Amino acid sequence: MLNKIKHIFKHSTVYSIGNVAQKFSGIFLLPLYSKYITISEYGILGILEITIILLSQILIFGQAQAFLRFYVLKEFYERRKSTLFTVYIFMLFVGIILNLIGQYLAPKVSNVLFESPDFLIYIRFCIIIISLQLINSLLLSVLRAKEKSSFYTIANIVKVLIFLFSNIYLVAYLRIGIKGILISYLISDAVLFLIIFPYMISEMELKFDLKILKQLLAFGFPLIFINLAGMLLNVGDRYILKLLVDYREVGLYNLGYKIAGLLNVFFIQSFSLALFPLAFKMYNQKGDKRYYSKILTYFCYILFWAGLGLAFFGKEFIKVLTLNPDYWASYQVVPYIIFAYIISGAKYVVSLGLFLTKKTQYIAYNAIIAVMINIGLNFILIPKYKMIGAAIATVISFIILYMLTYLIANRYYKIPYENTKLIKMMILSIFLYMISSLFANMNLEIRVLGKLILFISFPIFLYFLNFYEKIEILRIKQVWNKWKNPLKWRGNLSKK
Repeated sequence: MLNKIKHIFKHSTVYSIGNVAQKFSGIFLLPLYSKYITISEYGILGILEITIILLSQILIFGQAQAFLRFYVLKEFYERRKSTLFTVYIFMLFVGIILNLIGQYLAPKVSNVLFESPDFLIYIRFCIIIISLQLINSLLLSVLRAKEKSSFYTIANIVKVLIFLFSNIYLVAYLRIGIKGILISYLISDAVLFLIIFPYMISEMELKFDLKILKQLLAFGFPLIFINLAGMLLNVGDRYILKLLVDYREVGLYNLGYKIAGLLNVFFIQSFSLALFPLAFKMYNQKGDKRYYSKILTYFCYILFWAGLGLAFFGKEFIKVLTLNPDYWASYQVVPYIIFAYIISGAKYVVSLGLFLTKKTQYIAYNAIIAVMINIGLNFILIPKYKMIGAAIATVISFIILYMLTYLIANRYYKIPYENTKLIKMMILSIFLYMISSLFANMNLEIRVLGKLILFISFPIFLYFLNFYEKIEILRIKQVWNKWKNPLKWRGNLSKK
């Protein structure tokens, strides 16, 4: 059991390298953005970025996840190559139609989003970027299905480097602002396609199979609503903030979300990339339910501990990264969004029961309910509390989504999750964060030291709360004895 769990976290670690590089580029660019674009322009960029994300999630029609699910089925072993070719042609067709319709409607979209035709060029760039991302999402899912995590990571690192240097040249040197950022997205996505596609040619058979496409679309169609609802939960509040407040509030909220999003990129996204291919393979094997249960416990352990560290030092982090004090108020939303991300990460695992039993329509129903609640809460809370209201609405919505997913998934595939342990971690995390607020007005040295002590104490407090099993304590002792002496690290690594 432990070896299988280590296998999934090993692939998660490899994926995380690429995701860390991607997030690092965004963090690295924050000083540049805060120097060369205003907070309101940063809000406009946030609206453009979430529009790209939303349309990409809708127009892929759930085919990236559908391909992952069908790839492991025995009856599709002989048709994998023709299946890939079929889905690739379909995505190419969608991209062409998007450009034909999107470029025609671009002036109207510019008027709706920005109440001005002056941003037309932004919309045109976004349409091309979305078309490239549709293809790249499919090709990257193939690498996931084949467990090519190293190739996946290297390709994404190259993309990140291209994006990074393009931004430095176009934004800092040429000083063309948002246009330079969008061009950087376009160039980096084009490079990613050129890296992956040559490998994919050998994985395709030039045979278009309409029957397979119908099956994939039938599986993926509910995922459109799932992905859309998930995106709306994460980013839809930016549109409402823009509607009820202004672009400045959107910019502050967007920055706070990005800082909290370090938890998402470093851990949740990387974990989810590895989770589904390996979880599908484990399905109906001996010990599968305990395997899924332990995955949730260990994953939440990592999320709560890492989330605490990020919440403790969010304010200091933002002050170091942004050169413009106008950006600093964004730290206020960071703890709320971190908690929402932790609940979202747990929801990934508890939704397994619905994916494994092909009851994906319930995932869509749950997500739609959560989105409706989220929209209502945003309209109630934002006028009074602005970005804090949006953050609170996000937390409540994700809690409701988790509970709905947990209850319905267990109806079709009951997994004995360790809920008592999950509650202990949640209560302890909230308690430690409340204590950390006592250091808020102290000098920097005492504040940092106090928060570090609280951060280190998290696993220790769990020990006194009877969190660990005997085998887990034994393994922790073995790891400690092996690595406690730095002089032996080189020998241990060479053995591994």
